[in-house]
This record gives sequence, structure tokens and C-alpha cells, in this order.
Amino acid sequence: MTKKIDFYFDFISPYSYLAYVKIKKQKNINFDYKPVLVGGLHNLQSITAPAFIKSKLNHMISDCDLISKKDSSDFVWNSKFPINSLIIMRGYLFINNENKDLYLNVMFDAYWKDNLDISNEEVIKSLLKKCKIKSDIFFVGINDSQIKEKLKNLTQAAHDKGIFGVPTFVVNNKIFWGQDRLGFALDEYNK
Repeated sequence: MTKKIDFYFDFISPYSYLAYVKIKKQKNINFDYKPVLVGGLHNLQSITAPAFIKSKLNHMISDCDLISKKDSSDFVWNSKFPINSLIIMRGYLFINNENKDLYLNVMFDAYWKDNLDISNEEVIKSLLKKCKIKSDIFFVGINDSQIKEKLKNLTQAAHDKGIFGVPTFVVNNKIFWGQDRLGFALDEYNK
């Protein structure tokens, strides 16, 4: 069995982006990317998302700015936050494995560096072009019932493990929630 860190993420989560920036700097660590719909997790756990509670949203914006400055990460709070990430999350499951790294980079950067609305079909088409993915095939593929079910099942499975938000890391069946817990997940991985 290959040692790995499961990384549960959603493109619309600023903390998932900040964790992803840190993950990209890790060498010789096997990360298994687990796309989930954070809104679905919140619904399953009966959680009101911080985006819909003004004081929490304001804190989250300043917190992400603080983290990005400390980590020297390029980060811009997206003016369209929150959006529906269903299309791009299904897209991650649909595309070929050889495109996944580029897709992750392009979609995360588009939303959290370039302030683009990655729920807009025309924006998505231009981003897919950067990823060398044919948009006509993409938009048919994300509506395949198996892709739809896979995302639902991944979200449900995360909930069943006790995961309630993203980013979450799982190593050796131990759950570490939050971008600031990557170090703990790495320690567990290296045991």
C-alpha cells in the first residue's frame, strides 16, 4: 500500500487554495486529491457556511489576507465569492489524469489570484483552452451520470468519515482540518 495524504478540497474554498499553494512546495509526498462540494458537506452537517454569516465572512477575508502575506502567496479575495463550483468540481473528476495538475493550477489561480468567475461558462471555456481541454467534450462529460454520482459519493464519503469542511487532510485514518494543519499531516505521513 502506497503511503499518501488525502487532500479534500473545493476550488471555492480560499483555505483550500492556501493549502494547495503549500502542497505544491512539498517534494516526495504523495497527495491524493479528493474533490468534494463544500456546500454539500455543510448541508450534510447542518452547518451554515461562513460566507453567509457577515462577521465570519469579514474575519475569513482578513484571515486569508493575513495567511497569504505571511506565506508570501499571491492571493486576491474573489469579488464573486461564493460561487457554485459544481461544474469545475465535476470537471476535475472528468478530465484525464495527465491534465489534472494543470487543471488544479489554472482553476485555483483563476479564482484566487485572477479574480475570475469560474462558474461562468465563457470564463471556463477560456480556462479549459489553457488546460488543452476541449470545452465541447468537457461540458458533455461533466453531465455524465457517473461523474455526477462520483462527486456526490465523494462528498458523502467525506461526511461519513467525519469531515465537515475543506481543506481537510487524512493520513493513517487521522483527520486534520484546515490549511494550518498541513504540518501535522506531514508529521503523521513521515512517522
